[in-house]
Amino acid sequence: MLAATNATSVGALPAAAVVAACALLFTIASFWWLNARQGLLKSYAPHSFAAAVTGSKTLIRIPLIFFNTGPKPIIVQNLRLVFPSVERDGVIVLPWSTTRDRIRPERDDDPRLPSVFVVAGRSAVQVFVEFSTPFPNFIPEHQEYQATIQCKLGHRKQWKGLLVFPIQLGNIASPAKYIAYSNEPDVIAEPDRNKATDALEILRSSVPNVSNSANGGPD
Repeated sequence: MLAATNATSVGALPAAAVVAACALLFTIASFWWLNARQGLLKSYAPHSFAAAVTGSKTLIRIPLIFFNTGPKPIIVQNLRLVFPSVERDGVIVLPWSTTRDRIRPERDDDPRLPSVFVVAGRSAVQVFVEFSTPFPNFIPEHQEYQATIQCKLGHRKQWKGLLVFPIQLGNIASPAKYIAYSNEPDVIAEPDRNKATDALEILRSSVPNVSNSANGGPD
């Protein structure tokens, strides 16, 4: 009887050790998942934008939401707006030039120079980012573009694609004025579209041998 009890105890020890090890692993994994996991940075297509295209520069302001899916903070070091191109290494790049307080350009909307910011774990941050490039690096056509927001993060050395979305640059009704527009398709009246197209063509024709697709390149 005693021998049988001892045999049962000896056989039970490995099972108890396995249960204890599993509990320890579960505790460590749970702690890592809840407190130490590096999450992803997400963003979402904007409903509006502001833009101006003049003989000195092209400005595009976009309201961006940054959402951190993990518990660890994510440091955003830099941003840029990228359009596809058939020339100049295949892309048109508009660097981050300033940060603003709102989407609508106004007199009291003081610009701030680009600066590193943090997106805390499992939280969202809204930033009104202004991208720009000197004339004639980018004179947009009056059409929809596929835009990409790229970012450089604290835990990565390379630029990373954050968001790809259609931006309705065809909605720009007054290129010379820095104003806000809807990012919904086909909301501009035909007379306004024709006037804007003519204004952009005048800018384009003022630059010898300008090619709209050959504008800018990656840093």
